Amino acid sequence: MRVFSNPVGAGSLWFDNLVTADGVPVAYDPQARAFIPMPPFCANREVIGCNWIAPKAGEFCRACAMTALAPDPEIPDAIPNWALTEAAKRWVIDNLGRWHWFRPEDPGAPPTFHMLAEGATPVPMGHVGGVVTISVAEADPVLSTTRREALEEPYRTMIGHMRHEIAHMLWWRLSLREDFLDAFREAFDDERADYTEALKHHYHEGPPEDWRAHYVSTYASAHPHEDWAETVSHLLHLTDITDSFVASGMDLPELPRDHKWDAYAEPDAERLIHIATAVVAGVNNVNRSMGLSDVYPFVLTEATLQKLVFVHGWLRRGALGL
Repeated sequence: MRVFSNPVGAGSLWFDNLVTADGVPVAYDPQARAFIPMPPFCANREVIGCNWIAPKAGEFCRACAMTALAPDPEIPDAIPNWALTEAAKRWVIDNLGRWHWFRPEDPGAPPTFHMLAEGATPVPMGHVGGVVTISVAEADPVLSTTRREALEEPYRTMIGHMRHEIAHMLWWRLSLREDFLDAFREAFDDERADYTEALKHHYHEGPPEDWRAHYVSTYASAHPHEDWAETVSHLLHLTDITDSFVASGMDLPELPRDHKWDAYAEPDAERLIHIATAVVAGVNNVNRSMGLSDVYPFVLTEATLQKLVFVHGWLRRGALGL
């Protein structure tokens, strides 16, 4: 994620800022990719702290307008969890906008979100026909950590959930193209395999012993749909970590000497991933100095690299149908 200029004074702004250091209200314009100091602000600004602009006074911003179903406010912590969930959604939507997804120039449908709070029973997250269902309870760090440990996952965050579930929606969008499915099946295998039985087998039997050689995660080994969603998520992780690293003014020998180099504009997927792996290795080492978990606790193989390259090609060109 970029670091943004302050439109009313010195200093910088971060993507989630609502005000400048001097207390001046600002809002993010996703079309201009810049902050502005004037309304109309999103109608959710006072409700959940949305910091995007709206097309008109009293209306929702582009991201909040994608939410068709909001959580029940009577459920404890639903609103603060929803606020964190929408913040993660705005982050991921803006990331994908760098490749023209879900912006005005995108001719296809944007995702529709159902944001659900959890009462007595968990909310299954997923995607069906353009609708992404998200459990806002996953924004709670205690619940998320509990589930991550129960599932023996190395990583579980709301931004990760957003990237994964939106990836399913992107597959649905791309599958409408005549030239996508054959290429996908060659790279990821046939998604027409029984999904329910595949997940049942995964949860009862676990991943294959050699999963590390072929998949970015154990869950990716469950079914081609999940392999796609996990691989898309990892491409977005790596691209945005690298973009954020560069935007923060940090440097590594592997980075291009061009000071205007843009991770999202890089056409060579293998070059991008080579740079990204150098970045995450360094940041992982920094985290370890504080006793923190690795920011990217995964190892890539030649097979997973080729899947990342495939995904990169389709995400960079897919929204505009190139």
